[in-house]
Amino acid sequence: MGDLFASPVTMGLLALNIATSLIAFSNPRFYNENVLWIGPMIDKQEWHRAFTSGFLHVNTLHLIVNMYALYLFGPVVEYVMGGLGFAIVYLVSLLGGSAYAIAQNRTNPDYRAAGASGALSGITLAFCLFAPFAMLYLLGIIPMWGIVFGIAYVAFSYLFSKRADRVIGHEAHLGGALAGIVATLVVRPETLGNFMSQVAERFG
Repeated sequence: MGDLFASPVTMGLLALNIATSLIAFSNPRFYNENVLWIGPMIDKQEWHRAFTSGFLHVNTLHLIVNMYALYLFGPVVEYVMGGLGFAIVYLVSLLGGSAYAIAQNRTNPDYRAAGASGALSGITLAFCLFAPFAMLYLLGIIPMWGIVFGIAYVAFSYLFSKRADRVIGHEAHLGGALAGIVATLVVRPETLGNFMSQVAERFG
């Protein structure tokens, strides 16, 4: 969607995610020492995992899907917010996703999670604030405006995070999305006014 080569922070995050994930694929010890794992976090105070887990992925498909999302939305958000603003929203979303996952699973010492999904949820919702009527595709199939996509994303993440049989960390999706919205509005306060103006112009 944007010019990747004019987006140094996005390129750096792509490189960092790919490099650390590739290391983890061939080094289980590295993965286990950095994945979000409730047991060691609570028992040994290994809170660094809330950050490092956001740069690990469980397999190649997981990595490709998340990096494709970063490739799509990262350059646009970085262009609008600038490199520093984009980095702040990315990191706040990452930690927000981890914090929500920890809070929801604090009594389950075996819970583990990894991936950039929390950070990317925040970046995706930031994009929806900037371009509420851009056409996006839910599940890659169903076309909808960005504003509808954002609402659906948060709603589905909340509903699926309550399922006992979940295999995807929807908690991080929800926490990252909410943290990303807040961080975007704090870093770039005019976003809300611009968003409302676009809505008013469309329906006014």
